[in-house]
Amino acid sequence: MAAAGFLAALFAVGPCAWAAQGGKAKAAVVIAVSPAGDDSAAGTLQAPFRTLERAQQAARLVNARHNVDVLLEDGVYRLQRPLLFRAQDGGRNGYRVCWKAAPGAHPVVSGAVRVSGWRLFDRPRQIYVADTPPAVDSRELWVNGKLAPVASMEIPRSSVRFTTEGIVLSGGSYGELARLPEQSRMQVVASGFFTQRISPVEKVSGDTLVMRQPAWQNNLWGYDTIEAPFHPESAHLYLENSLSFLNKPGQWYLDPMAGKLYLRPPDGVDLSRMDVELPRLTVLLSIGDSLSALTQDLEFRGIRFSYTTWLGPSGHQGYASQQSGSYLAGADPIYPADPIRNCARGCPDFESRRNQWSQMPASVQVSAAQRITFHGDIFAHLGQYALGIGNDADATLSATGLGASDIVVRACVFSDDAGGAILAGGVQRDAHHPEDPRQIDRDLIVIDNRIHAVSEEYLDNSAILSTYGTAPLILHNDISDVPYDAIDIGYGWGIQDPGGNANYRNFMHGYRFPQNPVYQTPTTYRNAVVAGNRIHNAKQIFHDGGAIYNLSASPGTLITDNYIFDNHGRIGIYLDEGSRYITVRRNVVQDAAGEWLNINTVHHAWPLRISPDNTATDNWHDSSKTGGLWTNYQNDLILDDHLVVQANWPDEARQVMKDAGLEPSAGPVADEEAQSDAKH
Repeated sequence: MAAAGFLAALFAVGPCAWAAQGGKAKAAVVIAVSPAGDDSAAGTLQAPFRTLERAQQAARLVNARHNVDVLLEDGVYRLQRPLLFRAQDGGRNGYRVCWKAAPGAHPVVSGAVRVSGWRLFDRPRQIYVADTPPAVDSRELWVNGKLAPVASMEIPRSSVRFTTEGIVLSGGSYGELARLPEQSRMQVVASGFFTQRISPVEKVSGDTLVMRQPAWQNNLWGYDTIEAPFHPESAHLYLENSLSFLNKPGQWYLDPMAGKLYLRPPDGVDLSRMDVELPRLTVLLSIGDSLSALTQDLEFRGIRFSYTTWLGPSGHQGYASQQSGSYLAGADPIYPADPIRNCARGCPDFESRRNQWSQMPASVQVSAAQRITFHGDIFAHLGQYALGIGNDADATLSATGLGASDIVVRACVFSDDAGGAILAGGVQRDAHHPEDPRQIDRDLIVIDNRIHAVSEEYLDNSAILSTYGTAPLILHNDISDVPYDAIDIGYGWGIQDPGGNANYRNFMHGYRFPQNPVYQTPTTYRNAVVAGNRIHNAKQIFHDGGAIYNLSASPGTLITDNYIFDNHGRIGIYLDEGSRYITVRRNVVQDAAGEWLNINTVHHAWPLRISPDNTATDNWHDSSKTGGLWTNYQNDLILDDHLVVQANWPDEARQVMKDAGLEPSAGPVADEEAQSDAKH
């Protein structure tokens, strides 16, 4: 169709609400798409396109001269490959492009295939089998909208001995392991004090699990390692992903080479009506181009993003987690000869890697982009962090990291995700001291979102993590049912701050490496605001960290008017190593068994003033416990404090409780389970 004819057919009114925010508030070209449509049609409401790719092509023809609304009709849009939104796909010349649900529709953008045709495989074990597309592999499976557990068995730590090659098993009936098929599909999963670690098995030799490298090596050195977790009494060790382990309702096993999926259906599930979704994509949307050609003026409204996987932990790198989705990858030239003996609780050689950690890629990615908005979307059933904003280049499909500015995430729902909800910022050198100022992540707004039941597989993922970036605002979110922290801000343990970290210099000897310079200029992290958030049933598993947590110096940062309750007797607000210039004000922490406030002043190095110049003022709490040294010497001060007894919360505190969480102005922010899924 010629461009003129296309415009005549599609021109209509009804631009997205935010078009007037600096853009040209004029009538929009409407492009319609429906799973029942036809890509050779006109793309009108009466004759919609069928695929999102075709709608994207049509939008490129008009987005330099008009606002564009791409209307998604009800149904599931199953992607064969990620949707790439580059500079040509955003608004141009002051216009904007909005992808949104049609009135009354609940469109789903899916990276999965639906599995059907189930037949009985093993009657005594109640296992069924179905065919899957050849070579499609996944670490996740969703059954009737719930993340299903992979087949697994727990191994008592008392039954294992760790070596640099693998795990020697004893004291149990493990002899059958060496006779199992597909031994290289198995993996070891370990939970520690603040990390969840994954290492794949290469083979089973006698009583030894021979592990794949360098994943195993990287999981043996550093802190909270697989063989030496902090507080091992609460740590767990599992062997997963073998058909022989499949013995509980809901468990599954995938043989991608044979194209077979094995499942023991959950109890009470009607097999004939069971919806089984097998992810085949890692990334659904990649938004961003280059620092010289930003993707901009783009909005997504009322769309559900679902069904991805991340295969990284199944490969040679495994998942040597360090904190909240950052992990070690690759072999290190100065790896110690005996890490179990010499580096299970840190060593100088390990510190040489601090600026080289990798990040988990997100299902929806934004980098090298500006004025991008997600409003009223659902991020559910995703296989890693749901939404990544301005992450490092190695975590982005576009290969251009950072450079995200004026990004708004509002009134969205994050639920039933394998990883955390939002990962903003990077952890490598260019994130904290960029060579190009265009790389700085700026002005992120995360407001009025409902986040619950995330980090279901990667238990060590924070629900929201914002690392290095200028002026991130995390406001009025409702966060619940998470295993680790609810909101984490900052990164780096003070190591990259001006003058460095004296503890890191004197006791850990990390600055002896040329790749770890002592910077004399501040990082990009400053002016963060965490305010008005309602956080409950966080800290379900991991003891370390806090419901709200800060790392490193951040001038102008404010933590205020948040309401934390049902925190499992753990830390409410935690200022970790290197925290400086933080104000903690007018928060309510209702968790009598826990520490309402903690600061890591590094006890063995307290004279060096590692985390000074923080103030907690006018807070209410029903616990008398604090952690760390709150002293005049550190200039860490608790002022005008309010210990509440017998639930006699004063009116001011009750007002904070009432006002925390979703604002009425956000409109209905429904729980994902309360919204009807589109027809499959």
